[in-house]
Amino acid sequence: MRSILICILLSGIVFCSTAQQRANYELAERFRCLTRVPVVKNSLEIRPRYINNTDRFWYDFRTEEGNRYYLVDPSKKSKRLLFDNAELLMKISEITRKAYSDKELDINFEFAPDGKTIYFNFDRNNFAYNTETKVLKTEEKTRGYYSSSPYWMYYCADSSYMLFAKRHNLYVVGNAEKGKDTTEVQLTKDGERYYTFNREDEGEIDDRFGCSAKWFKQGHKFYAIREDSRLVKELWLVDALAEPRPKLKTYKAELAGDEHVIQYELLIGDADKGEVKKIDISRWKDQYIDVLYTSNDGKRLYFQRYKRTWDECEICCVDTESGEVKVLIHEVDKPYLDYQMRGISFLNDGKEILFRSERTGWGHYYLYDENGNLKNQVTSGAWVAGPIMKIDTVKRQIYFIGLGKEANVDPYYYVLYRADIDKTNAITLLTPENATHDISLSPSCNYFTDSYSRVDMEPVNVVRDRKGRVIMELEKPDLRRLYELGWKKPERFKVKAADGVTDLYGTMWKPADFDSTKCYPIISSVYPGPFFEYVQTRFTLNDDLNTRLAQVGFIVISVGHRGGTPMRGKFYHTYGYGNQRDYPLADDKYVIEQLADRHAYINGKKVGIFGHSGGGFMSTAALLTYPDFYSAAVSSAGNHDNNIYNKGFVEIHYGVKENKKIVKDSVNGDREEITFTTKSKSNAELAKNYKGGLLIVTGDMDKTVHPSHTLRVVDALIKAGKNFDMLVLPGNTHGFSGEAEDFFERKLWFHFAKHLLEDDSADYEGDINYFMKR
Repeated sequence: MRSILICILLSGIVFCSTAQQRANYELAERFRCLTRVPVVKNSLEIRPRYINNTDRFWYDFRTEEGNRYYLVDPSKKSKRLLFDNAELLMKISEITRKAYSDKELDINFEFAPDGKTIYFNFDRNNFAYNTETKVLKTEEKTRGYYSSSPYWMYYCADSSYMLFAKRHNLYVVGNAEKGKDTTEVQLTKDGERYYTFNREDEGEIDDRFGCSAKWFKQGHKFYAIREDSRLVKELWLVDALAEPRPKLKTYKAELAGDEHVIQYELLIGDADKGEVKKIDISRWKDQYIDVLYTSNDGKRLYFQRYKRTWDECEICCVDTESGEVKVLIHEVDKPYLDYQMRGISFLNDGKEILFRSERTGWGHYYLYDENGNLKNQVTSGAWVAGPIMKIDTVKRQIYFIGLGKEANVDPYYYVLYRADIDKTNAITLLTPENATHDISLSPSCNYFTDSYSRVDMEPVNVVRDRKGRVIMELEKPDLRRLYELGWKKPERFKVKAADGVTDLYGTMWKPADFDSTKCYPIISSVYPGPFFEYVQTRFTLNDDLNTRLAQVGFIVISVGHRGGTPMRGKFYHTYGYGNQRDYPLADDKYVIEQLADRHAYINGKKVGIFGHSGGGFMSTAALLTYPDFYSAAVSSAGNHDNNIYNKGFVEIHYGVKENKKIVKDSVNGDREEITFTTKSKSNAELAKNYKGGLLIVTGDMDKTVHPSHTLRVVDALIKAGKNFDMLVLPGNTHGFSGEAEDFFERKLWFHFAKHLLEDDSADYEGDINYFMKR
């Protein structure tokens, strides 16, 4: 008896208490109101606008004192107010006879060539203001990007001709001011719906603003990629809220494994000759193409084409006179090419090509000559070379984001490096802090602004020279009022994946009234990727639903999984290839188990999971795969059956099989026939495992993830005799909005409170806003 008593006492010490807790809806509602508190409008980071292609820049920054505008000259290490708000507005008021608040001044402007005068539009008036003499004048017309002409982008470089689309076809018209004939010339006659030059498929009107053709940089030639989706099958939605009666919405949709998909063709035209010719770009069946670059003289056009299996691509050059196509770079990458961080830059007008590849298992840059011969591997190593921020063609250097190179820096943090193009791995670290850096380089590359932060560190705004040395400190965020309201920073953590060796990184949110002696259920906020992980790394006040959900009485986490992002290298981001349903589940479960073992305040027996889109798919799959581990899930807009999902996404990440066979034909000769097939695992297949706790949600007008994804899981659960909750949001697309978004968030709170806190009090309130009003 005594030993039993000792065991009971020890269990009370070792294990987390499961006593019922009350949901703190009032605190959650208070944090919902943060979005309407003025402090959230205050600036966090610097957004420089460089002046007339110089290193001088201006920026605006908002604090509790209002919005102010600053002028910075890095070469002089000087910063001053660009103008006094009150003084400027007094001068404006003398003209408009209206009063304005100098705290709320919000204008955008451009500098005159003198570097002193700014042009801007305010209260429907155009102004010119000399920031040194402080003389304000009105302007008759707008300048620069304030131009009101809607057609500017469709005129050729010398404005002699304008392109436009009408009734699906392409037209050109001359400009009388340039001595050209103003008679409309129809360039194509085969256009029709779903085979059109109009951006919108209706195409029945003169759609000059929606023309898909584009001019070359010089001369009177133009090009266009025309999509042929006439054979692509349709999908439908019913707009139940349409007046006076529900309305059928019909649209084209390429689904995984479809026989008929969009076909692409490249056309090049000449306005002087009034002709358009189709370029033979055929290489693979059902290939995808996009234009990358056009030469300054208009004689060359560069495009990329992808095989449908997405494991092979080519960079090609078109001679715009002859139409000849030359392959410059041929890339094969298994199991699929990384499209998310694709990087292709053309140097010296196409004399060289900087091409990003994962051929070594890590994304790096390679330099090719104009004929496609490899000249140099610019970066290398067991780390990822990410987006290029700027190319200095004079010094032959690139400025780029690197990931995972520094041993003491989180591999998800953006770090700026400089590399010599003509050398291998001649790399200079420019931002050494263990934080993620938001960079803007000056036109000369001699200076750059750096706003660096972490989830647990407010942004630090500085100016650095080209060696990375801090030469100026700029404004600090003004968040005093935010902390007074009880807001707390989330925490960054590191754990292991289910393989026990791969490091995973995540963010944790706690309630503002967190008590380490209490025990909290844990909820995983998920998005599996595989092209990106929605896990916060930089300081932000916008973390989706996580902060507010934590206030209800939970520990909320968001963590990356193997298979989630190309930021961690090829092995990491291709981990889930061929298994889009199951690949992240074991990692999420093991992460939660580690955190529960690590922290006594986490109740590893009360676990929730939620997510949207891919996260909706993952959260349902997790609940049905580990029904004894996860107690509840809220799954919204999930692509639960990838057999009826977007062709590109599924075929890239799950895989599509190319099937070839020879068709015997004694009359016309034997021919090769190619078809494509793919098969994905669906959540409906797991319905028999369900033990409870699911709230599944969809918008009934979701074209991105059709409501059928949700309904197929619902049908399987019903047939399996399961008890669950379902919510349909009328009129909502893939992203919920307005009252429906607010309604959904509160239902998410109520669902987890009921299943994880055993607090079902919200079920007895007929007013969804009850707790906010209280």
